[in-house]
Amino acid sequence: MGLLKEFRDFAMRGNVIDMAVGVVIGAAFGKIVTSIVNDVMMPPIAYWQKGADFSKLGQVIGTISKEVEKDGVKTMVTEDVTVKYGALIQTCVDFAIVAFCLFIVIKLVNTAKKRFEEKKLETPAEAPADIKLLTEIRDLLAAKR
Repeated sequence: MGLLKEFRDFAMRGNVIDMAVGVVIGAAFGKIVTSIVNDVMMPPIAYWQKGADFSKLGQVIGTISKEVEKDGVKTMVTEDVTVKYGALIQTCVDFAIVAFCLFIVIKLVNTAKKRFEEKKLETPAEAPADIKLLTEIRDLLAAKR
């Protein structure tokens, strides 16, 4: 039972739960970014490129032949060897959008935090009761002199 209790305590710590939530949100955010790139940004770029689809771009650098056996019949199959640089372009665009979105979110959070701290500094903090009492005593003693 001790091992189960330790595992429960480990799994229920705030850090682990926060990290799990972050992973789930990150996966969902990744799907949103992929949709933005594939469905919103790439069609105008493809139109500008006269119908080119970046993910399909590539350069054939050669062919290979291999023997394939199916149902006891051997046949020779040739396949193109292609460097798919379009997939790299697509991945770079995805990365740039994710990085920009994270930059904007972090900038907004930092700006909000800074404004909150400035506002907190502008409002004078209420002095504790014992400090107020000591101040009153000091003022009364100063008035008697």
